[in-house]
Amino acid sequence: MRVDLFDFNLLADRIALRPVEPRDAAKMLLVDGTCKDSVVSNLPSFLRAGDVIVFNDTKVIPTQLQGVRIRNGVAAGVSATLHTRLASNRWLAFVKGAKKLHLNDLISFSASISKGVDETLDCQVTRKQETGDIELTFDLAGAAFDERLMAVGTMPLPPYIAGKRQTDEKDMDDYQTAYAREQGAVAAPTAGLHFTDELMQALRDKGVLLKFVTLHVGPGTFLPVKVEDTEDHQMHSEWGVVSQATADAINKAHQEGNRLICVGTTSLRLIESAANSDGQVEAWEGDTDIFITPGYRFKAVDMLMTNFHLPKSTLFMLVSAFCGLETMRSAYEYAIENQYRFYSYGDASLLYRQT
Repeated sequence: MRVDLFDFNLLADRIALRPVEPRDAAKMLLVDGTCKDSVVSNLPSFLRAGDVIVFNDTKVIPTQLQGVRIRNGVAAGVSATLHTRLASNRWLAFVKGAKKLHLNDLISFSASISKGVDETLDCQVTRKQETGDIELTFDLAGAAFDERLMAVGTMPLPPYIAGKRQTDEKDMDDYQTAYAREQGAVAAPTAGLHFTDELMQALRDKGVLLKFVTLHVGPGTFLPVKVEDTEDHQMHSEWGVVSQATADAINKAHQEGNRLICVGTTSLRLIESAANSDGQVEAWEGDTDIFITPGYRFKAVDMLMTNFHLPKSTLFMLVSAFCGLETMRSAYEYAIENQYRFYSYGDASLLYRQT
């Protein structure tokens, strides 16, 4: 399909730079062929006892780093975002001014003054890829590296937020779901940012079964689609796992006539990767690069809670596949006219799959 079919006019002030407080006070647009206004805290009222809701429990690690490059006794500032772990002490990174780096350059990353941490995280440039990615080999490895990274790094906010304000300590909590537990993501599964302990308890009280999967969200979630046709787009790959217990719960719910609700496109992409052609979800582990566009036949997911996505993004393509392109274009027009807030720190939508 032509990528420009997924374009729409979004003013910059519609992109949220901070979340609302409390988390579940965000607006939520119900899209089931029509548009209805609600709030996230009302989610239990739209679900039924016996439904299964699936969350992505990946945990974002603070991979945004600031430091200095040292070469021949001369220092220069370096800004890097780690995005792919190759070994216990080696990472691929996006680096501003990567072309100026040389092999074997030494880089010392340190915490911002506001953190009050004197320790540094030191590494060497060991490879420069044709893609522009830089391989960094660190002095620390394993748990020691992880501990130092937590002290020195900051949250890797999306460029449409980081380009407008500084990342701060508040983001360490705001850009993490309340139920995050499996470290490995470099971006948050943002639909999950709306959930509080109280909301999750309200879902349990309603009789909804809460289950978890893990998909470590990668940097590709922010990459724009640069081709003219979706057939030519290379989707990024991300690692995930669906447990046997989660698969069994989903299959049992469907057998009993209940529904599967995914929180976030990451959960949906993983469940659809784990489902077979008959709609049965199987225990699954591995890399997925599933790219969902209109025409895709959904195998397992009945409802999707997700944030509002950017024009011509793979995520807007996914929701257009779920509800229909014209339905989603109308829904987004409604959201813009009614002052909904977009993307990572923005409002939510609850989508019913078109039949």
